[in-house]
Amino acid sequence: LMNKKHFLGILIVLIISVCVLYADLKTTPINQLIKAAQNINFFALIMVFGLMLLSYVCEATILYVLSYRKNEPKRSKWSFFRIPIIQALFNAITPMSTGGQPSQLAAMVQMGIEGGRATSLLLMKFIIYQIVVFFAYVFAIVTGFHMVATKFSALAAFIVLGFLIHISSIVFLLAIFFAYNWTKKAANWLMNLLEKFISEKRVEKWRKATMEKIDTFYTESQKLKKEKKKLWLSAGLTVLQLLFFYSIPYMVLLTLNVHANWLAVTQMNIMIIMFMAIIPIPGASGGAEYSFQTLFSTFVSSHGALVLGMFLWRFATYFFGMILGIFGWIFKPKKIKNTKNS
Repeated sequence: LMNKKHFLGILIVLIISVCVLYADLKTTPINQLIKAAQNINFFALIMVFGLMLLSYVCEATILYVLSYRKNEPKRSKWSFFRIPIIQALFNAITPMSTGGQPSQLAAMVQMGIEGGRATSLLLMKFIIYQIVVFFAYVFAIVTGFHMVATKFSALAAFIVLGFLIHISSIVFLLAIFFAYNWTKKAANWLMNLLEKFISEKRVEKWRKATMEKIDTFYTESQKLKKEKKKLWLSAGLTVLQLLFFYSIPYMVLLTLNVHANWLAVTQMNIMIIMFMAIIPIPGASGGAEYSFQTLFSTFVSSHGALVLGMFLWRFATYFFGMILGIFGWIFKPKKIKNTKNS
């Protein structure tokens, strides 16, 4: 539920965003902004928000596909659509997006899916998402990293760090899939090693939590292997979801009537997202704006257009989701319990 901590998160995000915007506007002559705003392509502007909505629709459809059972009563489209927008709200207002998963779980329970099954479905979605994102990151690093490394060496180190963090979590997931017993032994060995440096009580707590996670992931991966049709359909929808989301900066550039290469812009965007994932501030505020400006100054020569572009990108990918998420949280769907024979 929304509490004081979440409102504090919203406040922190707004304060940092306003400060960044103020710092930019202070150094940008107003006539530059007016000139950039006059050149706006309104069809492309609508498409910026359209792509974000399509990304949420794909995510909602993935949950519908994974939760589908023949004997169950039908749930409304709104009840599924509100899950990704509520996640967007809580991802935005909690450090390192830690509130996203619990808020999705709460939204699923509100629509009548029991807690255990909702957790299982979200884990399935998470596993599929992580694997698809892994391929996107590898693709961006292999094909586009030279662009960042040559022009922005300071950001390059953070992007590599973000990449390594993501790779390690994927390797952990894949190890559970394909080497369950070995992963448990390796985790136990690591905990034994930590016991030499950290209090036994704390390590035991970590050991218990890690073993539970490994068991849960393994159980879910076995379920996924059995439901190949659902797995492939969800993977395809995840690819679409990410394509829509990653294409937003390119559409922002088209809004400003800046013609660039879609592939180059998308590679850079994927690397910005990698960098943002390691900033421990709600919504990566400050860092997101800085990295967008640093990387996109390559494509946009006018400072006014760059500031306007950054604001549009941030609003569409971040504040738009927060606003939708607030509506999602207020307008709860009808709770439909599962039938007994399902």
